[in-house]
Amino acid sequence: MEAVVFVFSLLDCCALIFLSVYFIITLSDLECDYINARSCCSKLNKWVIPELVGHTVVTVLMLISLHWFIFLLNLPVATWNIYRFIMVPSGNMGVFDPTEIHNRGQLKSHMKEAMIKLGFHLLCFFMYLYSMILALIND
Repeated sequence: MEAVVFVFSLLDCCALIFLSVYFIITLSDLECDYINARSCCSKLNKWVIPELVGHTVVTVLMLISLHWFIFLLNLPVATWNIYRFIMVPSGNMGVFDPTEIHNRGQLKSHMKEAMIKLGFHLLCFFMYLYSMILALIND
């Protein structure tokens, strides 16, 4: 059963890595003016909820399967994703808003956040891979 948990976590982590890379590429396209702010934000906003759900599912799965270290490692990122989604001001298009993305360095902060998430998900990928191999050996 433990191996199944880590296989699912590994697949979910691969999807989250893909999303992080997609966010970085789309934000860098906006930074270089290859796409306009409205299309960039609409592309990114449709992937905010799947990212939130994917990361929250893995966090809850680690809690249920009693992997405390991995749960505590994932908890701050999951909490940040939920906070960021809940605290979207009314009237905004979503987490990424085309009218505000160029103001006050939001583009740079979104880019930095995507880079940090990519690093975090890469760390988690190798941790899940190691845990999966260990669980398969022990079964």
